[in-house]
Amino acid sequence: MLHSMSTSVEPSSERSAAEVNEEIRALWLRSGGTLSVEQREEYQRLVQEWASALTQPVRAA
Repeated sequence: MLHSMSTSVEPSSERSAAEVNEEIRALWLRSGGTLSVEQREEYQRLVQEWASALTQPVRAA
């Protein structure tokens, strides 16, 4: 049986909010301040991951 592959990326609970925030900032820098449709989807996924990471306990480095 073949399964269709999801194009969405599940938020990673392994990254801290600061790490995700850094990726969000890099996305905005790469885009020059205007996000394409694909970049908006990535941005929304990253914001959700960032919000989820805020509720996770801080892990030791």
